[in-house]
Amino acid sequence: MAVLGIVFLSPFIWMVSASFKLEQDVLTFPIEWIPSTWNAIENYSRVWFEDNSFLTYYGNTLKVTLLTTITSVFVSSLAAYGFAKIKFKGREVVFLLVLATYMVPPQSVLVPQFLLFKWVGLFDSHFGLILLNSFSVFGTFMLRQFFLGINDEIIESAKMDGAGHFKTFFHIALPLVRPAIATYAILRFIWTWNDYQYPLIFLRSEELFTLQLGIAQFADAHGMIYSLMMTGAVSAIVPLLIVFIIGQKHVIEGISLGGVKG
Repeated sequence: MAVLGIVFLSPFIWMVSASFKLEQDVLTFPIEWIPSTWNAIENYSRVWFEDNSFLTYYGNTLKVTLLTTITSVFVSSLAAYGFAKIKFKGREVVFLLVLATYMVPPQSVLVPQFLLFKWVGLFDSHFGLILLNSFSVFGTFMLRQFFLGINDEIIESAKMDGAGHFKTFFHIALPLVRPAIATYAILRFIWTWNDYQYPLIFLRSEELFTLQLGIAQFADAHGMIYSLMMTGAVSAIVPLLIVFIIGQKHVIEGISLGGVKG
């Protein structure tokens, strides 16, 4: 397992190493894992400060990712609670219909989405991009399984004390599934941060570009300068590493909780 781990990490290690090198040293063979000549300060200063658009791309990505994550977690948790704990006629049928949409490839609905967003005026806007990823069938299904694990007697006790659905949801149900909420939030953050397809199709203005489009623009503007490209790539994954390091405890706790209740 240790050997396999090193094999899987080797491209990442090479990327970090290349971001510290002179351009002529990047493709040398055999590979210099530790640069003989360090050029990190110049590479990172060129990417971050000489090209102001990179900061714009970074800010756009943070904005879209954070708002999408917050909205998606809120909407998915509400829907999951409704399907798990609120009894209404046709609940199972509606849930199956919602779940069936997960089987539809996203690429098959891109054209209708594109036409609809142009018609309602959400094309080429961050708000439209946020809406696209704010409703997740996977998130609803995942969180529903955790809400089902809450004892119905707890919900009934809250109703007997006069709590409505929203009060029961926010003060009782939500704290009990906090590890699952954290797990889905981390997954949603990573998926949205790495998303390339939706920004490529639904954004046209360069000042609105996210980081994934920005790195492609950066490569076009500077040519195939691998040291700068790797510097941009390393900068792009730093937030993902921070989120994972902070949230890995909740992810493991959520997986363990799901395993016990399953």
